[in-house]
Amino acid sequence: MKLATFAVATVLGKFDRLGLVLFPQGVEAPPVLVDLNAAYCWLLTEADQQPCPQRWADFYFAPDMRSFLELGEPAMRAAREVEARFLQLLGQNRAQALLGAEGQRLVFEMAEVTLKTPVPNPRMLRDFLSFETHTANGFKRRNEPIPEAWYKMPVYYKGNPNTLIGHEAPVHWPSYTRILDYELELACIIGKAGKNIPADKASEYIAGYAIMNDFSARDIQKYEMMCRLGPAKGKDFATAVGPWLVTADEVPNPRDLRMIARINGEVWSDGNAGTSHWTFEQMIEHVSKEEMIYPGDILGSGTVGFGCGLELDRWPQPGDMVELEISGLGLLRNPIVKSF
Repeated sequence: MKLATFAVATVLGKFDRLGLVLFPQGVEAPPVLVDLNAAYCWLLTEADQQPCPQRWADFYFAPDMRSFLELGEPAMRAAREVEARFLQLLGQNRAQALLGAEGQRLVFEMAEVTLKTPVPNPRMLRDFLSFETHTANGFKRRNEPIPEAWYKMPVYYKGNPNTLIGHEAPVHWPSYTRILDYELELACIIGKAGKNIPADKASEYIAGYAIMNDFSARDIQKYEMMCRLGPAKGKDFATAVGPWLVTADEVPNPRDLRMIARINGEVWSDGNAGTSHWTFEQMIEHVSKEEMIYPGDILGSGTVGFGCGLELDRWPQPGDMVELEISGLGLLRNPIVKSF
């Protein structure tokens, strides 16, 4: 399944909702968004399966991805029921005409909504440095070899979950930097809580995957790293994750995903997730040592080899459109804007 957080405009203002992304006629057709709360209520009412259908819909599908993930497999089963029924209805060209018990919309065209980042309020955002080529290129610029410690454990920094943005949200150029960069990454979203998780059990804790763009202020990051701390201001102004969460069952081999970055339609980066030295399972094992991980936590893979301007000595500029695409996960698009 492809699960999204979206905002829809009403006469009372914009409201966030939990959505299911469906492709009516296959992957080439424009997708639509099904409001999971309203659709599940409608489904229970139609089948007369439960008393108080709206209460059940509110229980499983609060307008908050983290709350949904915390409910685990029962909530996923409810979402799959909606998926199966609405794929059938879309095939019959009936879904768009349906209304809920209170006259609410069940299905939206993408142009009618704003996609938010899939998990807008994770407890934690951790970003790793897992690709050897990217790591080597970074140290080469400092005339240094990769430290031996990098091969001993998957290292990461803790990002700012309060500055997550979604698909097509603008990246505001920070006033304190002259050099802005994109970073082409794969994100893993945690699906259940755990601690001291061995790598061979870690896949059970992965809810799904998304595209991640770890925007960086390279000049500020350089100064922070010279002090053996950070990155902080070099990273914390914007991290894009989206366009939606693709559940793990739809990503049979996360080690074989093509990763592409385009600036204004021109391909700048082209790599593969399988070239990482560390796997998400190893990252989960490392993070969870004597520490809890929680549903909705985001782990970034780090940048794929030659997946940023730093490695290419090419730099995005104000007004540029940055697009990241990963096979099976969609396309994440963000314009860069400068207001000073």
